[in-house]
Amino acid sequence: MIAENMNNLIDAFNDNLQIAYRKAVDADNNLDKLQKDGKGKFAAIFPDDSPFETSSKRFIPYVQEIASDVEQLQQLSEQEIKAALPETVKKLELLLATLVKFKTSV
Repeated sequence: MIAENMNNLIDAFNDNLQIAYRKAVDADNNLDKLQKDGKGKFAAIFPDDSPFETSSKRFIPYVQEIASDVEQLQQLSEQEIKAALPETVKKLELLLATLVKFKTSV
């Protein structure tokens, strides 16, 4: 039962990561255009106090960090998964929300 639930969880993360990746590619292309026009001057998408270890001016590295987190979840015990899961969910939610806000502001 736990293995099945874990597989469902990983599948859900992967589905959401595919969505995030497609949105991140579009957003990064828009950021490239903005920077060519002399706009979009910032150090990183998320502040230092965000849950991300990554610091980047583009979205794709954040998607990659979450994908790495999801891969690591598959190697953990049930107890470790319960501890790590909230942070991974928080990262994914923050990334998707930021991508939506960015798309509506461009």
